[in-house]
Amino acid sequence: MANLVRTVALTAAALLTAGAATGCGSGSTGGGDRSPTSATPTSTAPRGGHDDGEQPPALPAALTGQQLDWKRCAAPRKADGSAARAPGGDWRCATLTAPLDYRKPDGDTIGIALIRSEATDGDRRIGSLLFNFGGPGGSGVAGLPGAAPAFDTLHARYDLVSFDPRGVAESSAVVCQDDEQAEASFRLDSTPDTPAEEKAYLDDSAAFGAGCARRSGKVLPYVGTSSAARDMDLIRHVLGDKKLNYFGFSYGTELGGAYAHLFPENVGRMALDAVVDPSADFVRHAHNQALGFQRALENYFRSTGTTAEAGTARVVRLLDRLDKKQLTTSTGRPLTQSLAVTGIIAPLYGEDGWPALTKALREAENGDGTALLTLAESYNDRDQEGRYGTAHHAQRAISCADAKGRVSGERVRAVHLGDFRKVSPVFGPYLAWDLAGWCASWPVDGEHETPEAGAEGAAPVLVIGGKGDPATPYEGSLRMAEELGKGVGVQITYEGEGHGAYLTANACIARTVDPYFLDGEVPANGTTCAA
Repeated sequence: MANLVRTVALTAAALLTAGAATGCGSGSTGGGDRSPTSATPTSTAPRGGHDDGEQPPALPAALTGQQLDWKRCAAPRKADGSAARAPGGDWRCATLTAPLDYRKPDGDTIGIALIRSEATDGDRRIGSLLFNFGGPGGSGVAGLPGAAPAFDTLHARYDLVSFDPRGVAESSAVVCQDDEQAEASFRLDSTPDTPAEEKAYLDDSAAFGAGCARRSGKVLPYVGTSSAARDMDLIRHVLGDKKLNYFGFSYGTELGGAYAHLFPENVGRMALDAVVDPSADFVRHAHNQALGFQRALENYFRSTGTTAEAGTARVVRLLDRLDKKQLTTSTGRPLTQSLAVTGIIAPLYGEDGWPALTKALREAENGDGTALLTLAESYNDRDQEGRYGTAHHAQRAISCADAKGRVSGERVRAVHLGDFRKVSPVFGPYLAWDLAGWCASWPVDGEHETPEAGAEGAAPVLVIGGKGDPATPYEGSLRMAEELGKGVGVQITYEGEGHGAYLTANACIARTVDPYFLDGEVPANGTTCAA
């Protein structure tokens, strides 16, 4: 089962790349107004589990008036249920109570895990700055403390806040299979060549969905992005912020776009980095990723002095070889073709991963699959004891709750496989079959063909796209800026490699983004920063 790059990186670490600098322009905006409201206004009250356009019931006072109990954070649970290391310093954790179904605000509730570190310059505090680092399925509670040093400048005047979206980690995590089942799934051939391989692949996908329904069926209909966006508005209100200040990366840009669409009047200062294309449906999203990862692979090979054509042919030969015979590794665990594709994808997220790819490819061509397997299993969230995390469970649950797309294996073979292979001989077949393996047998209907991001009347939103982004190609940022609307989407271009720009520590990107968050200075639309 592919289970891999539906909406890209699951942690902030996957966004880290390298870069440098040039200069930019500016303007001004409001935002940052943190005067608390006495109650969530009816016009901005979160709606139901699906964005059906109906005005939702008002939230009860028990939810809008709740007081969060901030305490020292407990250690987050690891894949096997044991505790990892708890964040130290000034980090505090709390649980927000939200409706399970916003259409029934007096009904069942769900706990949304939060983490916060208060502004270091309290006298000049602006308010809260909420983060989502992507996935879907990434834990903000586990991820923000490690990423926080990159936001020291913003931390001076903002409380840094993140959360586990519903269905993720400490917020009623979706669980679909055990470690033994996960092991078997990751070892299946995810580019089947025979009827038997295809049946095994699709049967496994159906079993995964059935496992989700059996273990997490109560929350599955309510883990979509629109519900998470409504949770964000409740977080804003309970934290006492009149406007939502937000920094979203990767899938977090889709979540930010959904929030801006639902609550344009509540948008404060918002930046979206490594942007998911809001105009892309289920199939086009996978197509975009095939294009993005192929570009990144070609850029990698050019950096080594190899032509794009020769480098691609080299990888195709290796994958064809692995399709016929697995490689041995020093761990005793074989490297399959599918795991090799995963291992190649992982270091393409940023130039800092390219040396590891060079080593892994060279060793695999010489008969040792250890390095590629290590890259793949790190990406698949497998620890040394063979225990798997559940982020990819939540990733699939959220994606399939969002997207209506349901593609059969027959349609993949007849319609999509050839097209995807033309886009990328390396990643195209993998992502084409992923269409059938992802949501075809999902027990919950999807909400939309494409996500809504139109936000007429919202304050300006920074939309940051990288020319070399492998997982969310640059074109998606142009479409997000356009869909947000004239005067709302402010396009920023980063002419560098990697998935995400701000976390590269690029000086120009910092000079563009930081004054916007700190002083409300809106950069010129079309600002470009060189790597």
